[in-house]
Amino acid sequence: MTSVANGPAPAVALVANADSRDNRGSWIPNGAMIRTRIMELRKRRGLMAALIVVNIGVPTIFLLVRLVAHAVAPKSYGPAGGYDIFTALVVGIMFFFGFIVAATLGCTAGSVDLTDGMFRHLVITGRSRLALYFARIPAGLAIIVPLVAVGFTIVCAVCVFAAPTKLDYQGVTVPSGLSATGFNHWAASHPKEAICGLPYNGPNGVPCFLKGNGKIIVPPGTTGFKYISRATLRAEAVKVAEQNYPAYKKLFLYPSDALMIRTGLWIELEATIGFIVGLGLASLMGQRTVPVVLMIVLEVILTPLFSRVAIPHLINAQRGLVGLAMSHLEPSALPRGLGGGGGGPGGPTLVPESLTVAICVVVAWLVGWTALGAWRMVRRDA
Repeated sequence: MTSVANGPAPAVALVANADSRDNRGSWIPNGAMIRTRIMELRKRRGLMAALIVVNIGVPTIFLLVRLVAHAVAPKSYGPAGGYDIFTALVVGIMFFFGFIVAATLGCTAGSVDLTDGMFRHLVITGRSRLALYFARIPAGLAIIVPLVAVGFTIVCAVCVFAAPTKLDYQGVTVPSGLSATGFNHWAASHPKEAICGLPYNGPNGVPCFLKGNGKIIVPPGTTGFKYISRATLRAEAVKVAEQNYPAYKKLFLYPSDALMIRTGLWIELEATIGFIVGLGLASLMGQRTVPVVLMIVLEVILTPLFSRVAIPHLINAQRGLVGLAMSHLEPSALPRGLGGGGGGPGGPTLVPESLTVAICVVVAWLVGWTALGAWRMVRRDA
């Protein structure tokens, strides 16, 4: 009696073994998926050009013009670098506009498959939809984080190596890095500069009169004026110095290493938030244009408005704004920016918020928008 072998069994076993080694159903993206996403974003030349111009081009051109102008006419144009230039570029350009272009990149990454008609083709490959979504996060960050780092490095280098050699405070040349005692001693030794050049709010002290082309303190024995002793001048100069020291100690010839490190991490975090929120919002809405507009409105209108004006019945909702949270995380040596800013001098008062709450808000926005974008990706019809 001849037995017939069961043919299909080995084939079924092979298929089962193949399926057990197939990782297409895993929610963790592999390197090939991430590289593909990077290539999809990099081929959009207009978007990449905008990212390079904002993060690298604008600061570089600005600093280059200042370098050339100072080299040609040093008496008319100040040094290209320094603390003031650093804070102006970081807060006014890199932080504010960097968030917008990072959000644009995120909105593009979150909607590119739908706008190009490729979402259905990706789904039928059997890849996990979560993996398809999560692959966009490292892909986008691999583009935006290095660009921000390169631009910020250029700013730091120029601001340190091309910094002024003398500190200009309120139009008066003052030595930098003085302690409170040292600042008082300087003022006592230079009463004319202190009394005539530095602001003072208090009881009327020694007057400062114009004579000729410059300001002079009324000298002792001048006809028509009350006699002012040298001791009185020194005492009044010290009063002026004591009032100005809190503002003076926040000014430097160039940013310190600690400030540059904290500021760099702060800018990178802002760009990361812009990308993650834009990615989740675009995935949720299924398009790019409206999410980009909403992100611009958030940064330009809503964040400055609700960060500076406390509304009693909406105070908790205001504290949930990621822009306000980032403002409280801003290094204290920086001036407050257009988006609400940090704790620098001379800026508007922020809605109060603890550091712990600010950190929790940032984490909640990152996790929340990632979850919303991934949920919409899983639920979307192919």
